[in-house]
Amino acid sequence: QVHLVESGGGLVQAGGSLRLSCEASGSIFRINSMGWYRQAPEKQRELVAAIRSGGSTNYADSVKGRFTISRDNAKNTVNLQMNSLKPEDTAVYYCNGNIITEVYVRAMDYWGKGTLVTVSS
Repeated sequence: QVHLVESGGGLVQAGGSLRLSCEASGSIFRINSMGWYRQAPEKQRELVAAIRSGGSTNYADSVKGRFTISRDNAKNTVNLQMNSLKPEDTAVYYCNGNIITEVYVRAMDYWGKGTLVTVSS
């Protein structure tokens, strides 16, 4: 069993900042990548940012220059620093991990339950 638990969501005014954190725990052999997705009402879930075990990152165009993803491999945590927030960033943010639970087992995607970020105008 693998669990991903997010924290740090909330309500913030436009232009403000929030920091999301996610910790993976359980039967973990290796984490290939971790990332953040979001889903706004009546929209599809979309990738916000991801970071691989080696540190390479990728971001959605809409958040480049405003959001920063970071990772602590020793603690199995990933963070998302969100600055200059806009009302269109309002969504439920989900933590994702591409995780191998034991040697010779294929990696699978695991998800947290999500944390709500609301940006008021």
